[in-house]
Amino acid sequence: MIHFFKSFDNNIFAVKSKSNLSKNNLKKLEWLFGDSTYVPSKKINEKYIGLRASMISPWSTNAVDICVNMGISEIERIEEYIFFENYTKDFDPMLNEKFDFLDQNLFNVNSEVKPIIEIENINDYNISEGLSLSADEINFLENVSKKINRKLTDSEVFGFSQVNSEHCRHKIFNGKFIINDIEKKSSLFSMIKKTSKFNSKYLVSAYKDNVAFINGPKILQFSPKNSSKSDFYHLKEIDTVISLKAETHNFPTTVEPFNGAATGSGGEIRDRLAGGKGSIPLAGTAVYMTPYSRINNKKWEKNIKKRDWLYQKPLDILIKASNGASDFGNKFGQPLICGSVFTFENNDNNEIQSYDKVIMLAGGIGFANKEHAIKDKPSKGDLIIVMGGDNYRIGMGGAAVSSADTGEFSSGIELNAIQRSNPEMQKRVANAIRGTIENASNCIVSIHDHGAGGHLNCLTELVEDIGGSINLDKLPIGDSTLSNREIIGNESQERMGLIVKQENIDEFIKICNREKAPVYIVGKVTGDNKFSVFSEKENVHCVNLDLNHFFGSSPKTVIKDYNVDKTYLDLNYSKELIYEYVKDLFSLESVGCKDWLTNKVDRCVGGKVAKQQCVGEFQLPLNNCGVMALDYLSSFGVATSIGHSPISGLINSKAGSINSVAEALTNIIWAPLNDGIEGVSLSANWMWPCKNKGEDSRLFDAVESLSNFAISLGVNVPTGKDSLSMSQKYKDKQIKAPGTVIVSATANCDNIYNVIEPVFKIDSGSIFYINISKDNFKLGGSAFAQIIGNIGKETPCVKDAKYFVKVFNLVQDLIKKNLIVAGHDVSSGGMITSLMEMCFSSQNISAELDLSALNEKDIIKILFSENTGIIFQSKNNLAEKILIENNIEVFKIGNVKSGSKITIKHNDESFLFDVKKYRDFWYKTSTLLDKKQTSNNLAEIRYNNYKKQPLKLNFPKKFKGIMPDLNLKNRPVAAVLREKGSNSERELANALFLAGFKVKDIHMTDLINGNETLEDVRFLGAVGGFSNSDVLGSAKGWAGSFKFNKKAKYALDQFFKRNNTLSIGICNGCQLFMELDLIYPDHEKHGKMTFNDSLKHESNFTSVKINNNNSVMLSSMKNLTLGVWISHGEGKFKLPYPADRYNIIANYAYKEYPSNPNGSDYNAAMVCSDDGRHLVTMPHIERSIFKYNWAYYPENRDEKLSPWLIAFQNAREWILNNV
Repeated sequence: MIHFFKSFDNNIFAVKSKSNLSKNNLKKLEWLFGDSTYVPSKKINEKYIGLRASMISPWSTNAVDICVNMGISEIERIEEYIFFENYTKDFDPMLNEKFDFLDQNLFNVNSEVKPIIEIENINDYNISEGLSLSADEINFLENVSKKINRKLTDSEVFGFSQVNSEHCRHKIFNGKFIINDIEKKSSLFSMIKKTSKFNSKYLVSAYKDNVAFINGPKILQFSPKNSSKSDFYHLKEIDTVISLKAETHNFPTTVEPFNGAATGSGGEIRDRLAGGKGSIPLAGTAVYMTPYSRINNKKWEKNIKKRDWLYQKPLDILIKASNGASDFGNKFGQPLICGSVFTFENNDNNEIQSYDKVIMLAGGIGFANKEHAIKDKPSKGDLIIVMGGDNYRIGMGGAAVSSADTGEFSSGIELNAIQRSNPEMQKRVANAIRGTIENASNCIVSIHDHGAGGHLNCLTELVEDIGGSINLDKLPIGDSTLSNREIIGNESQERMGLIVKQENIDEFIKICNREKAPVYIVGKVTGDNKFSVFSEKENVHCVNLDLNHFFGSSPKTVIKDYNVDKTYLDLNYSKELIYEYVKDLFSLESVGCKDWLTNKVDRCVGGKVAKQQCVGEFQLPLNNCGVMALDYLSSFGVATSIGHSPISGLINSKAGSINSVAEALTNIIWAPLNDGIEGVSLSANWMWPCKNKGEDSRLFDAVESLSNFAISLGVNVPTGKDSLSMSQKYKDKQIKAPGTVIVSATANCDNIYNVIEPVFKIDSGSIFYINISKDNFKLGGSAFAQIIGNIGKETPCVKDAKYFVKVFNLVQDLIKKNLIVAGHDVSSGGMITSLMEMCFSSQNISAELDLSALNEKDIIKILFSENTGIIFQSKNNLAEKILIENNIEVFKIGNVKSGSKITIKHNDESFLFDVKKYRDFWYKTSTLLDKKQTSNNLAEIRYNNYKKQPLKLNFPKKFKGIMPDLNLKNRPVAAVLREKGSNSERELANALFLAGFKVKDIHMTDLINGNETLEDVRFLGAVGGFSNSDVLGSAKGWAGSFKFNKKAKYALDQFFKRNNTLSIGICNGCQLFMELDLIYPDHEKHGKMTFNDSLKHESNFTSVKINNNNSVMLSSMKNLTLGVWISHGEGKFKLPYPADRYNIIANYAYKEYPSNPNGSDYNAAMVCSDDGRHLVTMPHIERSIFKYNWAYYPENRDEKLSPWLIAFQNAREWILNNV
């Protein structure tokens, strides 16, 4: 039956249970649903907006799990329905529907289990189900049917379509090209592979795994000794490999942007998780490309008529997609440290080129133990494992539908192909895999992610070389109406497939159970080169084929095309409009400020972020190079960057590819790399409107030129992806996207403390420019061409690869000699954008420039062309001297000065730009987008305040920040407490370890099972993150696990009763301690944590002022003002009493948003118990321990550790003195 609970604002929680609920359980649920009221009625006669009945949400999965933890086991499903009058925005019909009433049929789906179907006519079935099978493939399947002397089942045909889709098998990239009636000698894939044959020095694994691996350094792995139980952290030296990967999720993001982008991010994370025999994801990247958002209502946008968008408006896609990708990374616990956004439309002779089928790229970096870099081969008798959530009617046929143009199939087929995002489930699975690979021995033989094609694709690939049998009845079912085909083909609930040896299975399951990661033994490796799926209950096979019927036998694709010469109009412009051009340029989403993207995405989780997007006193998103530390103690890291140049590719597809590579490299150049340019590896992601006249020919040229350029540079392309159906069909037209390649660069960084930022500095030397392209200044293919309303005839390109290599490696040498203090590439927006951006992030910084020596009479070409180049500031003339001695043409173009005016001299002309004025133009673009996602007019307040809130810092006197002695003998026990979905345990454990504690890892399952009692623990840290995915409120489910579990509650109560203990609750841990009323237990009215005033996630590097206080951890740090990370959605202290009733330890340095990110009462950032022992903080001091963690650190300080470590050292000292 369904029970209804009404919240204070008239929303309804509908709870489906197997039986009646006891009064005690009803009271528990009222508490869980925010003190809602049970409604003893079978029907609610009011209007609501809620999830479609056929879609069981991941939210529901988490809510049900919370109930189980609270001892309520009868519940099957919970959904929330928003009172219609409360719903202030248009609901998304792809996910939700309007209900005129809620009754006992609310969750009923009029669907019966479909029996196995024997396919009579494969062609008809292909059309009706949208399987995208070619005529040759249909013929192949018909021959298989004849050979095995029976009709194929629906599962077999469906499975073949997924396994052999363009999405999975890359048939065009592996196909034969015939251009202008001449057969090409190489396939596209062979040309990409050629880069690794020529430049393989640092490659470990390429093309044969979910990710590519390159050599990494030795690091100190910091992890619990044994992950199958509560155990202490220790250090272990390991050799590493660095992983790189980028995926696209274009079709899903076009159809349903939030879940499309979220699952794109999640799928790419799973790829890195599945590298070798298991690897560790570190950080993510993201790129969004759509039609113009039309927020600025500019003339170049008006020139192109809006379409009747098939699914979502471009503006909505930008907001929802970035929300989805951010949400997944935030909840999974992966920082997003680098990215790009690009909007474009062009009308050429009534042919519109535009990203109506959008691009959403999710990329990332990580690492693995080198011993685990290569998968082992399965043996007969090995166990086939599936990890993750239940099967639902979700993500059906995603691989095949993604291989077609959007709009080709019915909306029902296309929506059914979209996955639903469940980051918390994936986090549990990832933690179990992490624990397995960090143990003394890794029991994983092979591992593969569940993505396109679901179980069918994943499990067949696991046993591709040997064969396996799957027991259908062992697969977890969340929807009892699923057919066999739907069970084995769906892509729901983030899952992994593994091979584990029989003798290791008990230990593996023990790890999974501790992490609450669902795990199922679903089959065995057979050794017969067959793949079968059998139901013992029904005594029938739904799949029973030889593996060669799935793999390797379908016909080779032949691609025939002809060159189509296309010339675009030249650009008409006037020098007199130069100031207007710059203003217009800054209104482009690709050039303007990206704060609307960075202010909602976690850029600090894990405590290893060494360089992310935001820089300077104003924390503006200007960095194009992201860097992650590989461990907590060395200076080694991994750097990554992105490059793309699709408009130049329209003029010349060869130039577009080369410029994309060049941009990625001139972005990563600012990180000191271990092996210079030859240590860089690239991922190339190809998005192209293939099967349109001239486009296959252009694609071939683009791939060939990228391959040749990479070989000449000495770099390789060991991974990538193709999405070759980049067209969207409307009733009356088809819109092609520009052929696009997005290049991601990755390399080993050997000094994470010395990454150069695009921030000019006073009294630190002159400004220099190098035109690395060696090409004339050309405006075609630039952002400037966009605002003019065209594309241009000529586009610049890199003319000399050897010169490029020489410049790259010389700049690397200059960085390592500390001769460069600031640097920026020249790309989107041209030189004028780069120069201005280098002044934007500081107070009172400008430049005096003379561009007369650049051998170009046209100042517009100099300032707005996007020739590959770099601008840098050098301490002295030695850098210039070294470059000139090596025959590099370097121009000294000016000096940095104080003030707010940039002066530019060019021959007898001069121009004056007001930095503050143009910075506001630049920032306004972000504000217009931010208004679409931020409540309570705070986007406008952010715009007014961003330049009024430079970071305030006041350090302790005589602070040296040197690394502590790690061989301390007297280490009191500290415990790091975590729940499923929390994600900040490692950085807190590291802070405690550095401060001199012996640190124990404790999961809630350890307390609930009684395996841990906290009796030996003197310091308890409750970590940040998203326990239970923040379902029903931050830390509400976590608190329920304590309140309604006797063993866990007793352990915590006893810990807080002892007078010799200390604790800290950070972010989610702060929310937990406040929800449990642990800080002020004697208060009649209890303070709580609630939603930020912006009603969105806030991520920022801000500063806090520490008050005169009695906190054990922070009393010695009074009057300091320190930089610190915040990242939360429910970080507002709601305190019912006057301020003097609370022990407020620290306030945000400015009371106003965004420095105060949440609107907390009394501007509270940290609050402590009256006796000073128990501290709760929303700012992440544990993620701000190292100098490199800080997004802005004073230049005159050279310590490696920040003052925040003092707080943890104070805790240790107090414990040793209070036995």
